[in-house]
Amino acid sequence: MALTMYPTLNFRFINRVDEMRTLEELYLEKRPKLVVLYGKRRVGKTEILNEFSKRHRALYLVARQESREGQIKKMSGEIAEYFDDEVLRLNPFRNYDSLFTYLCGKEVPILLDEFPFLVESHKALPSILQEYWDKYFSKRNSFIVLCGSSIRMMESLLGYKSPIYGRRTEQILIEPLKFREACRFCPKLTAEEKVANYAVLGGTPAYLLEFDYGQTLLANIKEKILQKNKFLYQDTQFVIQQELDEPGTYYSIIRSIAKGNAKLGNIMNDTGLEKGKITKYLSVLKSLHLIERRVPLTEKHPEKTRKGIYLLKDNYFKFWFRFVFENNEYIEQNMQAKLISEKIVPELNTFIGSAYEEIALEWIKEQKQFKNYLFGRWWDKKDEIDILGIDETGNKIIAGEVKWSTLTKKRAEQVINNLKEKTERVPFRGSPEKEFVLIAKKIEDKGELKQPAIRVFDLEDIVGSKG
Repeated sequence: MALTMYPTLNFRFINRVDEMRTLEELYLEKRPKLVVLYGKRRVGKTEILNEFSKRHRALYLVARQESREGQIKKMSGEIAEYFDDEVLRLNPFRNYDSLFTYLCGKEVPILLDEFPFLVESHKALPSILQEYWDKYFSKRNSFIVLCGSSIRMMESLLGYKSPIYGRRTEQILIEPLKFREACRFCPKLTAEEKVANYAVLGGTPAYLLEFDYGQTLLANIKEKILQKNKFLYQDTQFVIQQELDEPGTYYSIIRSIAKGNAKLGNIMNDTGLEKGKITKYLSVLKSLHLIERRVPLTEKHPEKTRKGIYLLKDNYFKFWFRFVFENNEYIEQNMQAKLISEKIVPELNTFIGSAYEEIALEWIKEQKQFKNYLFGRWWDKKDEIDILGIDETGNKIIAGEVKWSTLTKKRAEQVINNLKEKTERVPFRGSPEKEFVLIAKKIEDKGELKQPAIRVFDLEDIVGSKG
């Protein structure tokens, strides 16, 4: 059944409750606000601004990649239309000084979308905005939002070298949707199908809109991802090329991480890049929120430890670089069916299992009974614990195992006993009280496994629970 069969759902504005609440609360404070709102492309920033604009009749200006003169002329027309100003229609602004002078006298919310495009065409714009903010906007109940998809550009606006540094009052990073939120795009799928689709697409709304959920996952992969003319095939490359100056080198690093090379040494060996160079590239990818560095939860000095690993943050990037970029010769020869049967199907269940571990970890974090715990993972050279939580006192811990499989009662007991053994090797401070959690796709007779220090959950709990 296609998306069009669910007209009651607003698929372009799903579950951005927290982000909208933040904007609403800031606006209702009735104090001068210069907000920087950013996030990667397709994540839903424009829809958030559209929704806010409808609620408060904001002046919403969207920039394009064109000359400064073209930008100013376009905005002149839109501002004239908004204020029904016939004089401005006939006499457009000549520069940003006249534009900001005009807006200084209007107490309306101002939303500047794709702000990096404006800066590209006029590098002095942040300085000009700083001057007008200091002299005029900050003296009244101004509400200005600067929005952009270029994370590199937007985060540079937050840096101490930027003229806007110290002026921006808030910054809001719009992240991809979490699993439970993404499930609202495909309400008719089974719980298992929802996990599988999320493992492939992740939580980017524009990607979730591309699939026909009346088709199987493999059919969607074949028709929507493995075709060179399709949006999902092209967009990953587009995002990388828009953000990075040397995309070829970054492709190699991302591809290596997608293959499972998580440690710095393994990435170096796989790519052939020297340590100093690769460390710089990894830092850039991290600043763009494309990858993350994780360390075992018990590490006392996370920044200095050699146990850090690098992981791709976005599920779709993981899928695309693991299966599409790695096997592009199949697509070039129109051998999509062969690619699916030989490369994707044999590894898909394991790939989904890794995503399920992340879903389970995120779900545990959201449970009210665990709100005082700091969660992460733990590993050493021999063992790994999928979920580890330490409460704020350090006197209680939760250790969890995640399995993307159906477990009998006997097998579940074996997994729990193995988890207990691994937990004994974790270097905790003192002797904390221990609790154990098992999360699987399905657990037979799970009610019989529950004990005071043992909790068992499966997919039914994760999809059905509200936290």
